[in-house]
Amino acid sequence: MSDTTTRTQYGAICWRMHKAGIQVLLVTSRDTGRWIIPKGWPVEGATDAGSAEREAWEEAGVLGKMLPLCLGVYAYDKVVIPGRSIPCVVAVYPLRVTELKKRFPERKQRRRKWFSIEDAIRKVAEPELRQILSEFRPPSEAAIAAAGLAAAPGQVSGNPPVEPPRDSD
Repeated sequence: MSDTTTRTQYGAICWRMHKAGIQVLLVTSRDTGRWIIPKGWPVEGATDAGSAEREAWEEAGVLGKMLPLCLGVYAYDKVVIPGRSIPCVVAVYPLRVTELKKRFPERKQRRRKWFSIEDAIRKVAEPELRQILSEFRPPSEAAIAAAGLAAAPGQVSGNPPVEPPRDSD
C-alpha cells in the first residue's frame, strides 16, 4: 500500500456526566504519549460503531452504551515507523461509559484520564477532533431509544443521570 492511500479508522468519544458537567476520557498514544481518543482499525464482522467500541475497551478499559451515530470525522497522519506515516480518517462515535475496568488489554501501554470538554479540546492535537468535541452534546433519550438503548430507570429529563461509572475489575 502506498503512503498516500487514506485508511479509515473508528474512534469513540467516551463520556460521562459528572457534577461539573460532561467529562470525556482520553488516553495517551503509545508512541508519543499525546492525548487522543481511543481509535483503531475496523474489526472484522463488526459495525463501524462496534469497531470503535472494541477500541475503547482495548485502549481504555471502557464498557458502556455505544450510539451508532457518527459524530463526524477527522484526519491525521499515523506514524507506522519513524519517518513513514499514512494518512487516516477517523469516524467518531459516542460511547456513554457505564463501567471502567482496572484490567484491560493495553493498560500497561497507555494512561487514561477524565477531562472536561474544554480541557479535552485543549489536550488533543487534531483541529477537526477539537471541533467534534466542541460540538458534542450527550445523545437525547429519543436518540438512545431509536438506537435500541434503554434510558436509565427514573431518567425523565433529556440529560443522562449524574453518576460516575463503576470502577471494577
